[in-house]
Amino acid sequence: MHLQKGLLLLAIIAVGCGQISCDNRKQGESAQASATGKMPKITFAEKGIYNFGTLTEGDTVEHTFKFTNTGEFPLIINNITASCGCTTPEWPREPVAPGASSSIRVRFNSRGKSGEQNKTVTVIANTDPAMTDLQFRALVNPKTDSTKNS
Repeated sequence: MHLQKGLLLLAIIAVGCGQISCDNRKQGESAQASATGKMPKITFAEKGIYNFGTLTEGDTVEHTFKFTNTGEFPLIINNITASCGCTTPEWPREPVAPGASSSIRVRFNSRGKSGEQNKTVTVIANTDPAMTDLQFRALVNPKTDSTKNS
């Protein structure tokens, strides 16, 4: 008889603990959804692919991508990667406060390039999603050879 009461008490405790863990999971999911809505958010002033236009092989051009942190926590850019060594990004190393603006400067060196160039710069930050792509294009014409006689 005491064994049955003990097992019944143990079963009630196990069910109660299971219910509490489910409640904790729901609370955690709710807190995460709430925090996600407040996460830093990088909002760029320009949409789409930036076009440098037509360049001559060897030209170096740059463009500044302006952005605002439209989230509720400071925005921290951890790293920026470029699709090739011909592209050099520069970004703010300090946190960008909520509501504040800053910029990312991208420099493209067309040396050794020809034809249509489509490049991507990936911003890695404490945002959701963690990666944001910036894209640009250029048409690189060959350098005219000044040593040729007409």
